Amino acid sequence: MKVLFLSVTAGQGHNQTAKAAMECLRDNNVECVMLDTFEYISPFLKESISQGYLISTKFSPSLYGRMYRLAERLEKNNIKMSVSKFTNSIFARKLITYIEEYQPDVIVCTHIFSAQIMTQVIESGISVHTIGIVTDYTIHPFWEETHLDYYIIANELLTHQAVKKGLPKDKLMPIGIPIFQKFAKKLPAQEARAVLNIEDKDTVLVMSGSMGHGNVAKIIKQLDKMDMDFQILSVCGNNKTLQDKIDEIPLNKKIYNFGFVDNVDIMMDAASCIITKPGGLTVSECMAKELPMIVVNPIPGQEDRNAEFLLNNGLAVKITKTYPLDEAVGQLLTNQEKVDAMTGRIKELARPNASKDLCDFILNLPPKNVPRQ
Repeated sequence: MKVLFLSVTAGQGHNQTAKAAMECLRDNNVECVMLDTFEYISPFLKESISQGYLISTKFSPSLYGRMYRLAERLEKNNIKMSVSKFTNSIFARKLITYIEEYQPDVIVCTHIFSAQIMTQVIESGISVHTIGIVTDYTIHPFWEETHLDYYIIANELLTHQAVKKGLPKDKLMPIGIPIFQKFAKKLPAQEARAVLNIEDKDTVLVMSGSMGHGNVAKIIKQLDKMDMDFQILSVCGNNKTLQDKIDEIPLNKKIYNFGFVDNVDIMMDAASCIITKPGGLTVSECMAKELPMIVVNPIPGQEDRNAEFLLNNGLAVKITKTYPLDEAVGQLLTNQEKVDAMTGRIKELARPNASKDLCDFILNLPPKNVPRQ
């Protein structure tokens, strides 16, 4: 069996979702390939999309938010993106060549753009199992314009929204966003802290996504002012400037400050709570680890919707002007009843085995690969 994953580099969440599912499939001797859809079609287009996303979300998040809400309004008013369909049909022609050469049995799309292009590929006559993965706790605009065989959504609580937006209910699979299997395993906090070689005491984990978004330095300073005994783990992702900036802050509390790391799973086990922007993949990892979440700096758009899902279902708290950081952290470090209520809801809605469930589903699909006429 061959499985082709079509992703788009807009942040790292879509790629990481694909890699997590591929890890599980390869453990079952399935051949897998991940293709950055736009990079294959045009490296310039890929760079434009990637840098455009980075610049708009980091330096002009309000503009990105307005664009996302505009897309939601177009979707709500049933305005079809005919221009987008035209360009996708052009992109599809080149992708068809790759698909015909590779001959995959299953194609998995982890981004709406790749799903839209794949819809045009299907209309060309290629017959292959197709799966779309919605990588947030909302249904992004224009998924309803795609025509794939199945759609993976983060939770069954999103079923109503998905159907309302136009996705067929019989195609929905609420098995969760695929994450690496290491997040499905949990170490006791004391053991995790020993692995990290840090003190065995209350630990606040601060994360800002793969690109180091948000005013993390300000958060660190606010934590340092709190009259409570805890240590800080800070993960800055690929933002070396942010990491260096935090290193230069004079602090009273013990802080362990990192750039990009590959042991976030252990850090989550060591943490008493996490302060994080609500990216879909990060949220899924935190839930798998049953880690109390404090939401900050959501990117306007899909991360706003993720935050709404978390708050509406008792899975996290969010920092506001009237609910400041010190109150949120203080409550989660001292109020066991609040922590138990939150982790109880997290246990109910977490989907730690999403990658395995997707893998099992793919392995049981019947043959469908028919050459294009």
